[in-house]
Amino acid sequence: MSDGHQHNGHESVPGRQRRRFPGISSRAYEHPADRSALVALRKLSGFDTVFKTLSGLLPERSLRLLFLSDSVRVSDRQFAHLNDMLRDACYILDLEKVPPMYVNQDPTPNAMCIGMDEPIIVVTTGLVELLDEEEMRAVIGHEVGHALSGHAVYRTVLLFLTSLAVRVAWIPLGNVAIMAIVTALREWFRKSELSADRAGLLVGQDLQASMRGLMKIAGGNHLHEMNVDAFLEQADEYEAGGDLRDSVLKILNVLPRSHPFAAVRAAELKKWAATRDHQRIMDGHYPRRDEDKDASVRDSWRESASNYAGEVRNSKDPLMKLVSDIAGGAGDLGDRVRRGFGGFTSSAPRPPKDPGTAPGPADDGPPRDGA
Repeated sequence: MSDGHQHNGHESVPGRQRRRFPGISSRAYEHPADRSALVALRKLSGFDTVFKTLSGLLPERSLRLLFLSDSVRVSDRQFAHLNDMLRDACYILDLEKVPPMYVNQDPTPNAMCIGMDEPIIVVTTGLVELLDEEEMRAVIGHEVGHALSGHAVYRTVLLFLTSLAVRVAWIPLGNVAIMAIVTALREWFRKSELSADRAGLLVGQDLQASMRGLMKIAGGNHLHEMNVDAFLEQADEYEAGGDLRDSVLKILNVLPRSHPFAAVRAAELKKWAATRDHQRIMDGHYPRRDEDKDASVRDSWRESASNYAGEVRNSKDPLMKLVSDIAGGAGDLGDRVRRGFGGFTSSAPRPPKDPGTAPGPADDGPPRDGA
């Protein structure tokens, strides 16, 4: 627990009691798309054997030796305040074995959880210097959430395949298949980041601190110049703004990234914090680890599909609205196509309606939620 002292130039807040979640399963906080993929992988016959075999090909031992020799290992004698936060995060999420954590000299704010056999956590000096204690607590909880979910294995594979794709780029079609796998893994990993953000909130139990941390990662250590509410408004504008061209550009911009954009993550986390699912966890009602073996792949896929359908239905993005319109048989779709991309702008004016006239084929009725 925090004692209110100064650590590395950051003033810590007085210690406070945080709720603990004994035996919590990662399914409790995982994003539906992340969870369905993991449940399916865990159910595959021979999956563990395949990955253990693959681990012999991955440079994991080299990575461990590299961090051991050229970074600072967190302990009660080095970065003791980070060590306290790490142990606290593992206690809250009931992770029995505390993973090793290293501080690596790098001005870029970053953190990761990697490893095939046992996860290790790495945070950069840029991140340590950027965040205050409560923000850092959420980040460490985020990484412990990755460890609890088993994400470190797939993250390590993603790093290896990304490196391999660069090495074989000179071979004709040599990296096409690899990049297809990398693209799929990145899509999954972006969803896993939303899961880990939720784990960070369960550990820190301070929504404002979690969102401040994301805002600082986007805009630097100028908290007096920034505002969380304005930052969240950016996320709303990003989702709703523009036309189909912007929707396509959003997809192209995010494809090479392993993480979602910071403003989008903040908005997603705030949305989840307001849900009944989050409140039930805080009240002590959540899936237990000893029930994981009974988890249904079909139920997880159904929940994932339902989640995506809800995202499409409620999205303000022009492309998602088009998909929703097609699914709903919107009568004005043909006219919008004839008018080109401009016909799909989120701010396109609608013709005035006669209050006494019922919606007809060319009238899509009252605006949908979020329109």
